[in-house]
Amino acid sequence: MDSIEDIVGVVLAGGQSRRMGGGDKGLRPLGGKPILAYVMERFAPQVSRVVLNANGDPARFAAFGCPVIADTISGFQGPLAGIEAALTWIAANSPRTRWAVTVPGDTPFVPTDLVTRLVEAVGEARMAVACSEAGVHPVVGLWPVTIVEALRDALAKEQRKVTQWVEQQGAAKVFFPPVEIGKGRIDPFFNINRPEDLGAAEALIGARA
Repeated sequence: MDSIEDIVGVVLAGGQSRRMGGGDKGLRPLGGKPILAYVMERFAPQVSRVVLNANGDPARFAAFGCPVIADTISGFQGPLAGIEAALTWIAANSPRTRWAVTVPGDTPFVPTDLVTRLVEAVGEARMAVACSEAGVHPVVGLWPVTIVEALRDALAKEQRKVTQWVEQQGAAKVFFPPVEIGKGRIDPFFNINRPEDLGAAEALIGARA
């Protein structure tokens, strides 16, 4: 395994956010700044650089100062398509990089030891994914860049289920306990899908402040 400094971080923000009424979930304000800002603050120090997977005009993410990579497959095909696009970009633009770690762009409390623990756990497995009391989080994972060809083939065969894909790859699973935010405890991969989730996150951020 390479050092953590050689791992590229990928923030997946290419979804359509239907349950939030559309638009970019990651740009919605949480405690006075975008949700993505919280993800970046906790995730970016753990990797050598961060790239963002998102479709549409990349200029709307300019404030984050990182490359924005659109899906190579049209039609919003889900997180596997976003991961494929990011791994393709890494292979072309950072050929020495062998590993990427992915996180969703709507998880503001992602663990600050995520990358270290995934790296430690991968062992002889092909990849590693996170799990918590809520279950397996297949888009929070450590991916070898060389898996991109197999992933591209799976997408061509209309494979869209991330959980099924990582099971097929024999991914190691790494358990993460709840994190302390303010005066509360919450699943570290709590994601903001609905307006009420945003309210819950606001309450925790307010307590921390």
